[in-house]
Amino acid sequence: MRPSGRAPDALRDIRLETGVSKHAEGSCLAHFGDTKVLCLASVEEKVPPFLRNQGRGWVTAEYGMLPRATNSRMDREAARGKQSGRTHEIQRLIGRSLRAVTDLAALGERQVRVDCDVLQADGGTRTAAITGAYVALYQACDLLLKNGAVERIPLSDQLAAVSCGIWEGMPVLDLDYAEDSTAEADANFVFTAAGAIVEIQGTAEDAPFPKAQFLELLALAEKGIGELAHCQRRALGLA
Repeated sequence: MRPSGRAPDALRDIRLETGVSKHAEGSCLAHFGDTKVLCLASVEEKVPPFLRNQGRGWVTAEYGMLPRATNSRMDREAARGKQSGRTHEIQRLIGRSLRAVTDLAALGERQVRVDCDVLQADGGTRTAAITGAYVALYQACDLLLKNGAVERIPLSDQLAAVSCGIWEGMPVLDLDYAEDSTAEADANFVFTAAGAIVEIQGTAEDAPFPKAQFLELLALAEKGIGELAHCQRRALGLA
């Protein structure tokens, strides 16, 4: 039995709340069980210097954890004067993933920044951030369409992410902290709703694990992504 009592192929309770910011062009509070990530999309009518005068846009992300997102207080990274390697790695992953489903030419010469702030962490913060960030990005793009700034929503597909791992010898979907902290292997899967792979990050924590078990994790991830994509459509009023 998993610590949460869930079946091996069950997601945590997923909620994607939209409209949680009156200022941001897109907003989503992603709940993956007790993990909560606030995702806000901001549209800027400019692009980074390396893209100027090319008629293409850009999508980027920033990620951070509030000081009391975990069971003990952490110093703010701003107070330490630099971001951690983990923060850099996660925000780059979020940005890469969002760009994979964005038609940057159709976006036009503007930038969308998505801020992902972890309010409460209980495992899977990066996967919750990616899933919520897509919802916020879609809303920002939809607003551009409604305002006549773009001819169509410049997104090619939905994007979601989920973790899977081997816990006590059993492949399981959507690890919470109790499982993640003791898992024999874990992986993060970023897929489109159509099932195309954007990125997979996987690690054996103790001993190597066989390919057959990885294929079981892959199947669990495909199932989870399908359910998350439905949650996204429902949150956006598309289901």
